[in-house]
Amino acid sequence: MTDHSTHPVTTEDAAREAEHYGHIMPLWVLAGVLLTLVVLTVATVAATWVDLEPWNLAIALGIATVKAALVVLYFMHLRYDHPFNALVFVTALLFLAMFLGGALTDTIQYQPDIESYRESRQM
Repeated sequence: MTDHSTHPVTTEDAAREAEHYGHIMPLWVLAGVLLTLVVLTVATVAATWVDLEPWNLAIALGIATVKAALVVLYFMHLRYDHPFNALVFVTALLFLAMFLGGALTDTIQYQPDIESYRESRQM
């Protein structure tokens, strides 16, 4: 049986025993991700010039989702982190999607009122 009272745990001891590892990535990976982000940004701007009326929002959100995923995976190092952190992140995204889904449902319900208000303001 060990006697913990003779060996007090200090902050330095805890830091020394903690698992530390770096996320060293090759420069070509970071440059590739950066180039992809720049290309996707140009694609986002170019998508505003094309009028695909029902698909404009979906295209913009899709491009933004891919860009956010690249930033989270590579620049925030989630790709090389513990799987539990990815689970927490995905769970937060699911709750965000549920919130936005509920908000959009409410917006769709009041769409006729919004349209009639816009028509009355144009006269």
